[in-house]
Amino acid sequence: MAANSTDESDQKIIAEDIKQLHNMGYAQELSRRMKSFSNFAISFSIICILSGGINSVAQGISGVGGAAIGIGWPIGCLISFIFALGLAQISSSFPTAGGLYHWGSILGGRGWGWVTAWLNLIGLVTVLGAINVGTYNFFIGAFGITGTPVLQAVFVGVITASMALINHLGIKLTSRLTDFSGYLLFFGAVALFVSFMAFAPSWDFSRLWTFKNYSGLAGGDVWPENSSAIYIFALGLLLPIYTITGYDASAHTAEETVNAAKAVPSSMVSSVVWSSLFGWLFLIAFVLAIPNMDEAATKGWGVFFWTSDQVLPVALKYFLYVVILISQYLCGLATVTSASRMIFAFSRDGGLPASGILRKVSSTYRTPVAAIWVAAVLAFLFTLYTPAYTVIVSVTVIFLFLSFAVPIFFAMRAHGKTWVKMGPWDLGALFKPMAVLVLIAMAIIFFIGVQPPNGNALWITLAFLALTAIIWFALENRRFKGPPTGEMIAQRKSEIEAAERALNQSS
Repeated sequence: MAANSTDESDQKIIAEDIKQLHNMGYAQELSRRMKSFSNFAISFSIICILSGGINSVAQGISGVGGAAIGIGWPIGCLISFIFALGLAQISSSFPTAGGLYHWGSILGGRGWGWVTAWLNLIGLVTVLGAINVGTYNFFIGAFGITGTPVLQAVFVGVITASMALINHLGIKLTSRLTDFSGYLLFFGAVALFVSFMAFAPSWDFSRLWTFKNYSGLAGGDVWPENSSAIYIFALGLLLPIYTITGYDASAHTAEETVNAAKAVPSSMVSSVVWSSLFGWLFLIAFVLAIPNMDEAATKGWGVFFWTSDQVLPVALKYFLYVVILISQYLCGLATVTSASRMIFAFSRDGGLPASGILRKVSSTYRTPVAAIWVAAVLAFLFTLYTPAYTVIVSVTVIFLFLSFAVPIFFAMRAHGKTWVKMGPWDLGALFKPMAVLVLIAMAIIFFIGVQPPNGNALWITLAFLALTAIIWFALENRRFKGPPTGEMIAQRKSEIEAAERALNQSS
């Protein structure tokens, strides 16, 4: 009897979710079956502290040593937390797939929404490629395999295709795997913490606040040589900032989430909090386990493997490597979900070439099949041209954070004026001060993101913004209508009913 009551309660909540979606001018085409934990798990999986936190740890250790973790990690995570708060506030009012694009359009106008969509879309596709190449690099590093371009292409192609296939087969299967990923990440972080603490040669906690400049050869040339330790410390903030991103996935899957107006904002914020805490936990243990900090810094990008080889028993080391590899794979799986929902949502409003195809939802699996495979293929192709790969990865996170900052900026301007109806998750008077902090944080991210060896990131970002401005004013300004508003929503009523009826009859 209790189970039936729960089902009836869920159905009432889902009915309200669908009503809210209808009021924004969209049909319930995707399958709304994700619960709160599943929505949390998809963001938690993309953040994946066992991916970015491990693959990018050299940015900290080969910068200023242990202080990059003890002090730098919480500072960088705080920056991401501020962004998550801003996005959470907006998502509670507008819980739609491809949320950032929708929010930018409603709060700032269709032009800014269009720019936000492209920033977010390019960021998501390139991040997917970067995650899967990172998985490949971890695989060959962990098992001592000599990498080749052909091996990389085959490895990345196979795992990317499998991720797309799982997503193709429905959100139920995908959410089960990302739920498992959530638990696995907690387990993996704790296992790494216990292992490194247990086998550390000593516990020198002073390392966590000790600065030493390892730029240049002393740090394996991870960072160009510079006399300022503070400058190198600032560059090391890229480790937590690059790692703690991807929480917008909760918004991208809003139309598949029960009680989205509450679940989505809560999931975004909590995914950042738990990732920050558990990432800090195992990274602190890693720093304490390093036998010699000066020697470790010279290992550059190989510092994690070198330290593991030095202190961990062989069987335990390879067990942890398997846990990390599975987590990194599931990180890519969740990113396919997020990127495909962004493509679906943008196409639904005619924002992409071949939008009519990309917006279609399978009546069998209730997933945007074409969008899924296009996201996967684009990400794979991106990884093939290696000369461009390293340059583009350096601007990927700048693009993502810009796509976060644009709707937050316009939300700050509209708050209490044109935007007066808040969702159930509301910061109240704290929203505007928090939005100001977001803009300051964006300036910091942009500054450190374009410093050497990523100097080309500045020109790529500026060139992209100039190109989008030209395309917008020359073409899209006349063609692109943006999300439905006002009378357009009422006019879509019959279309919404027809779309839902067709899917329900086919399924």
